[in-house]
Amino acid sequence: MVSELHVGEQTLQTTDDGFLLELPAWTPAVAEVMAQQDELSLSPEHWEIIEFVRAYYAAHSIVPIMRILAKAIARELGEEKAKTRYLYGLFAEGPVRQASRYGGLPKPPSCI
Repeated sequence: MVSELHVGEQTLQTTDDGFLLELPAWTPAVAEVMAQQDELSLSPEHWEIIEFVRAYYAAHSIVPIMRILAKAIARELGEEKAKTRYLYGLFAEGPVRQASRYGGLPKPPSCI
């Protein structure tokens, strides 16, 4: 089933889980609208992880599973930002899932 996401005057199609069907349609405004729907305000810390996941996807053509994401974050951003507590503090519904959705990426294969 397909749902709609309204971003300004633009209407985008999403999956029932809220992932964009057309990845090139993503903009930071899309992420903001998605977060607002989840009653979340995106901070610079959120954006750092969203941008990291987007860059990882651009480099590897895959959304990483949590363990791989945490290792990559530790290497690039430091151990503190790779900790599960920190990541779940930002993305309570699951760091990989939410950061991917807000980042306009496909639903991670590890998400049911």
